[in-house]
Amino acid sequence: MRPSPRPDIVALHGEVARLRQAVREEGEAAVAGWAECLHRPEFGPSARNLAHYLALRHRDLRALQSPLMALGLSSLGRLESRVLPGLEAVEATLGRLAGQEGGDWPSEAAFFAGQELLARRTEEVLGPVSPDRQVGLLVTCPSEAADGPGFMLELARCGVEAVRINCAHDDATIWARMVEHVRAAESETGRRLRILMDLAGPKIRTGKVRHLRDGKRILEGARLAIVPPGGLRRLDEDEADFAAECTLAEVFGMARAGERVFLDDGKIGAVIDRADDGCLLTRVTRADAKGVKLKREKGINFPDTDLRCAALTAKDLEDLDFIVRHADGVGYSFVQSAADMKDLQDALAARRPEDWQRLSVILKIETQRAVRALPEIVVRAAGRQPTAIMIARGDLAVEIGFARVAEMQEEILWIGEAAHVPVIWATQVLENLVKKGMPSRGEMTDAAMASRAECVMLNKGPHVFEAVRELDTLLRRMAEHQHKKTPRLRRLASW
Repeated sequence: MRPSPRPDIVALHGEVARLRQAVREEGEAAVAGWAECLHRPEFGPSARNLAHYLALRHRDLRALQSPLMALGLSSLGRLESRVLPGLEAVEATLGRLAGQEGGDWPSEAAFFAGQELLARRTEEVLGPVSPDRQVGLLVTCPSEAADGPGFMLELARCGVEAVRINCAHDDATIWARMVEHVRAAESETGRRLRILMDLAGPKIRTGKVRHLRDGKRILEGARLAIVPPGGLRRLDEDEADFAAECTLAEVFGMARAGERVFLDDGKIGAVIDRADDGCLLTRVTRADAKGVKLKREKGINFPDTDLRCAALTAKDLEDLDFIVRHADGVGYSFVQSAADMKDLQDALAARRPEDWQRLSVILKIETQRAVRALPEIVVRAAGRQPTAIMIARGDLAVEIGFARVAEMQEEILWIGEAAHVPVIWATQVLENLVKKGMPSRGEMTDAAMASRAECVMLNKGPHVFEAVRELDTLLRRMAEHQHKKTPRLRRLASW
């Protein structure tokens, strides 16, 4: 006689069935709202999976984890690329355990279809990635890369998939020489290198800095005035101890008292005490005990301010004329909304109307506003052209706080995988090795964690080739152990 099903399994089956149905309905409603963005039919299943993932993760699933794990079933912690197939598989198995008929399991092909789509989308942006490594390598070009063919040739020999040209530096003449050297390296090695060019975006930097009192180092408690370009002459020592110009004039009509400001990669933290169109008077709340000497061309972040300036500057539009003729993809700095994404696509279409959709776009996620709008930005971008997400950890850490950056980079990885869009892990990867020739222990661990992304970016430095080779070895080893969040369970060789 067949034993009666356990009541707890019957209840668990009902809970999972209701969850799957709710996720399906909420996801379909979200996709309907995205319909006008989905011009590429092949992205439709990915947008749908992203919508289902967001519906799923709007719920707290912790109470489901333990009972599912005790039954040897999926803990729902690995559903990013296959939300409905994953839920359907769990539901079908629970149904059998509960003594119910029906509820078929998804096929293996359907279950892993999202994983295949992500691999295909990665190849669209980066080209074929080494099968032994599985994670692409992207290297930032220094100005010296224009001097001769050697730099690009060595990158190609090292197995790099793509190079990054930063339009915030140099000019079209130098970029053209870099492109020429890339093509020469391709011809000599037979290895294709994708060229990704970053738009500079609106620069929020310090201009001139003025010391209104004795002393050149800014200490905690100091009064720091932030003014528009040319505004230093209107200040005196009764108002502030230090003053610095801000290159983005629009910020003075947007910032409000009580909002935070960070300067020089967060070395100086301040709170705005008074705000008007001509001056932000701040009080320094964080600085090194010895003080910080503020210089020109240092970054300024306004994490609490709703900055609604155009993501595309006049310089960016001029640089796009070069990019559409020579690059495989464009890095979009300071993108913060789906409207920003539309502006870029309109600009690309105006310059390359016949096939602008073949250009990939790399979404550089640098601000809190970009994080909040990430799903809509991704759908707007990938609904028209190949897309990748770059986790710009430098500015992002200052914007959201260093304590949250590790958490947020995980969540961005999940969103990218749910949308079947590759993610680029960037900023200070193997920084000590690149700059000084010797890695720190912590940065080797960070680089190993980067193996869960589809691409890792190295910045420029005198030891970049050594760093490429070290990273290549590390990522090949990690590929034997892990894919995304899933351990491969290769036989242990140490014990």
